[in-house]
Amino acid sequence: MIRITGKKIGVHFCKKCKEFVIYELKDGLKGWTTFGDSKVEHGQSSHDGNNYIVASKRHQPFHSFTQKFDLDKDKLYTFSAWLQVSDGNADIAAVFKTQNSYETAGWVTAQKGCWSMLKGGVVVNASGPAHLFFQTASPCNHLHTKSGNPTNNTALRSGGSTRPAHYKRDGLNQTTAAELPIGLCDQPKHPPELRVPELVSSSQIKYTVFENELKWYSNERSRNSEDYSVSDALVQFARSRGAAIRGHNVFWDDPRYQPSWVGGLSTNDLWAAANKRIYSVVGRYKGQLFHWDVVNENLHYNYFESKLGYNASNVFYEKANQIDSRTTPLLNEYNTIEESRDGASSPAKYLQKINQLRSQGYYGPLGIGLEGHFSSANLPYVRSAIDTLASAKLPIWVTELDVSAGPNQANYLEQILWELHSHYAVQGIIIWAAWSPQGCYRMCLTDNSFRNLATGNVVDKVRGQWAQADGVQGTTDSEGLFEASLYHGEYEAKISHPKTNKFSNLKKFRVLPNKNAKDLFHLKISV
Repeated sequence: MIRITGKKIGVHFCKKCKEFVIYELKDGLKGWTTFGDSKVEHGQSSHDGNNYIVASKRHQPFHSFTQKFDLDKDKLYTFSAWLQVSDGNADIAAVFKTQNSYETAGWVTAQKGCWSMLKGGVVVNASGPAHLFFQTASPCNHLHTKSGNPTNNTALRSGGSTRPAHYKRDGLNQTTAAELPIGLCDQPKHPPELRVPELVSSSQIKYTVFENELKWYSNERSRNSEDYSVSDALVQFARSRGAAIRGHNVFWDDPRYQPSWVGGLSTNDLWAAANKRIYSVVGRYKGQLFHWDVVNENLHYNYFESKLGYNASNVFYEKANQIDSRTTPLLNEYNTIEESRDGASSPAKYLQKINQLRSQGYYGPLGIGLEGHFSSANLPYVRSAIDTLASAKLPIWVTELDVSAGPNQANYLEQILWELHSHYAVQGIIIWAAWSPQGCYRMCLTDNSFRNLATGNVVDKVRGQWAQADGVQGTTDSEGLFEASLYHGEYEAKISHPKTNKFSNLKKFRVLPNKNAKDLFHLKISV
């Protein structure tokens, strides 16, 4: 029987007509029953001896096999499963049906002939029984789950706490507390120094982004009439404060956010206008930005692909890199980490988009942008989603972090910041809290007098906590040992001789979590 604690589960999904399956099930169907209208059977692979179960004769996407778990409210549960399809490919969701809701734990695009791992997580809003089941758009599939060696990475377990399980301090890649990137807003009626809060004006803020002022509809309101006066002023202001700038964005694939004159263009005229746009804006700010969101939100939308052909994004990324090879082109998408129910931009779909760009011939630098517009804090899903994306081995930035208004806004923000900061693959966080007198997009850090709101207090708090492990210095004792309190994660230690004051060595090391400690961990380094 598959249990919630300490057991591994692998759910392998085969796509034949109306069928589901599961491996390493030595107890047969014990614990597993039918979900909806399907036939559930146990089998054993003649190839490797692994056990599995199959749900066949399915009539609806959610008809499959199920197992009941007792879940506790607000605990963190991680989940993973191995899936396979027998015909083509299929998007599969793992779903927990609770007493009052359906909670999607994760997605995978399963393929024929190989096992694909679905990795996800879930937090439930009420304690009690929950039924795990799997669904795919087409009921004409066989769903298979297996056990054995391939399932060593699969588990459903209780995290036991609403606090992230792992905190991280990475002196090389992760932004330090003093370098926490934050969104920079503009209001065209006021000069930059009057419309940016003191927090952003501070030399402690090292990264920024403009909310609208680099978008096509802001720079070319009328065809062939470009205006970069506002964006030029913002770039000059940010650079004078020592802040690195993200470029957002060259194009936006959502048809609702094109310049008003673009919609009536022919295909040839749109190509001409798009080429002019990319050479103009990327060339103008060449060497002054560290990222460009080249085609924004092209998992959810496909305006340019529908007008210019399936490889339009590929052409734009190639040209952006040719024009400014020092700036990393990013994909940028919403709901990949913040909303588990959105299959259009799931981590699996994001990886497919990356593979699509590569298969169409773009082999240049690329980064992963995750917007992060949260409404709640499903931390295990966030972690599992980033784990999946990290397999691409590309730089990952959270580019537009905010939390919708509500009584838990500040609490959720703190939890999410810790979770993002704790992940080794996240290289930076931009908070989307651009201020204006009329209010912010979804979340402000200050009021109109630049006094901290609860969210601003959270940002100050976590930056201060992260800074405790940044720049720790000291001298070894007579035995060459140095002891410090650190958050667990990855570190670099620069070692110098006191007489020369020159760095003679660089040590990389990892501090593992200590379940008996809370925030800080003691490390003794032999140098």
